Amino acid sequence: MRAPLLHPRWVKAAQAGLLAVAVCFSLGDSDSGSRVDSLGHRLMCTCGCAQLLGECDHYGCPSRGEELALLTTTIASGQNDQQILNAFAAKYGVTVLAAPRTHGFDLVAWIAPFAVFAAALLGTILLVRRWSGISGVQAAAAASSEPTGLNPEEKERLERVRRETGAEEGF
Repeated sequence: MRAPLLHPRWVKAAQAGLLAVAVCFSLGDSDSGSRVDSLGHRLMCTCGCAQLLGECDHYGCPSRGEELALLTTTIASGQNDQQILNAFAAKYGVTVLAAPRTHGFDLVAWIAPFAVFAAALLGTILLVRRWSGISGVQAAAAASSEPTGLNPEEKERLERVRRETGAEEGF
């Protein structure tokens, strides 16, 4: 007799638990403090310290306070995240974005590192294969017992050297 894997009540309880966890995580994201924190880590501080806006610890930073105030007011006005990022990019330039956009020419910034890595890997593989191919041909030529392209006098001289040195496998 085959026993059921899970009792239907356990399945429903697990589904209810997962739903409760999903609701808890989505509620925490809707409050403005977490949105300021989230968007502050997607924007750069414009003071020149090269830090994220949410992480800028530059003493006396002239830009951080202004940018955070603007971020708070735009969140309070009800704009979504993409509209806020677009507004910051329009005001401060695209360098205020911590990561480049994923469309248009900015897509090159995402693709170029992977393309360069792939090209370097391919070049390395081809170079190693070429080196191993050359050494394989040279080893095969050296391992052959009869040298090719030698006249009879040179063959006789090589044979005499082999006999005198005891090198029967070749050089």
